[in-house]
Amino acid sequence: MVLALTYIGMTNSNENADQRLDYPATSRNREVILDVLRDCLPEQGTVLEIASGSGQHINYFAQHLPQLSWQPSDPEPAARASIDAWRLAHNVEKQVQPAVDIDARVDIWSIAHIRDLTAILSINMIHISPWAATRGLLRNAGRVLPPGGVLYLYGPFKVGGVHVAQSNADFDLSLQTDNPQWGVRNLDDVAEEALKQNFQLMKTVRMPANNFSVIFHRKDE
Repeated sequence: MVLALTYIGMTNSNENADQRLDYPATSRNREVILDVLRDCLPEQGTVLEIASGSGQHINYFAQHLPQLSWQPSDPEPAARASIDAWRLAHNVEKQVQPAVDIDARVDIWSIAHIRDLTAILSINMIHISPWAATRGLLRNAGRVLPPGGVLYLYGPFKVGGVHVAQSNADFDLSLQTDNPQWGVRNLDDVAEEALKQNFQLMKTVRMPANNFSVIFHRKDE
């Protein structure tokens, strides 16, 4: 994992160790992401987050958009423990459901119990995972979202196959050094793959630190 993290309240006793992971980047981008989500998310229903990581984003969003129901997920047990710890710390048990185990690459998602699913979020995942995870995310989102459902992606992207800043090119190189299957994706490739799953690219929003918010809507059949 290339993102810096710490454990909050770590003690010498494993019994008393706080399981909340802390990604510093989350506190830097959560407000600007929330501003975009206010405009693009439905007014009601359930929002599923894929690869919730520490859980800081989804629990923060739930505090500010309490009319929605929020379903976090992550394939890593430590991440799910962190998500649930943040959920308790923020007192949002009514808005945020316990984290579930979902791997974006796998076609059988644990969503049978998710009611009124209207949107899916994936923040800072597709560049820190194999391309198969992006394809799986789009494929499964196309299966489970209703017509008009929102798919929101956030992270760095190439535009027209070109990095938008030298810092992104340097970041891309570091990602591929860590894992050759990782890397900053070309937005055109993601949009093309999304179109195969009946998604229409509605909007891209340039974000701080050379990132993008990318918003898709699932089209009618």
